[in-house]
Amino acid sequence: MSETIETAAPLTRRVGAGELPGVGRYTIDKSHTSVGFVVRHVMVTKVRGQFNEFEGEIVIGESAADSRVSLSIQVQSVDTRDAQRDAHLRTNDFFEAEKYPTITFVSTRVDEHGANWKVTGDLTIKGVTKPVVLDVEFNGAQRDPWGGIRIGYSASTEIDRHDFGVNFNAAIEGGGVVVGAKVKIEIEAEAALAA
Repeated sequence: MSETIETAAPLTRRVGAGELPGVGRYTIDKSHTSVGFVVRHVMVTKVRGQFNEFEGEIVIGESAADSRVSLSIQVQSVDTRDAQRDAHLRTNDFFEAEKYPTITFVSTRVDEHGANWKVTGDLTIKGVTKPVVLDVEFNGAQRDPWGGIRIGYSASTEIDRHDFGVNFNAAIEGGGVVVGAKVKIEIEAEAALAA
């Protein structure tokens, strides 16, 4: 008597030189995702922060060009491990959180670049929208213990905060300024295939 072994559909597929997960809509899992930033402080070190409240989705199409990403971040949730600094970041000096409660990213184009991807999109901070390009690495797909499908991505870009009207600064005695202009954005995203 022969035994039948049922094999599940593959979690990923080769598309050009890159790899994509299965077609579908994936919801970002907030508890397993980090949305962070890095900025220079007094010209000598880097300070890291993150946003704790956000939501978004990744839609995987048949090709990279058919795929899209959206993310909405609650500015009030900024967290740099310093309550006084976080409160300052919410003021008009920086994010003006009461007037502009969300930061958003909506992709406009997804391109294959070898095994990785470039995701171009509109980033909106303080009501100012500018195009940015995320460098994106696909970290794989897995079935979780509850029968769901999970995918992971790492994404990063660098912006000039002045482009978005985040202009506060103070000069330091030895030359330079307290807060750097360049801000690196770093995202580690896990998303679950929507039922």
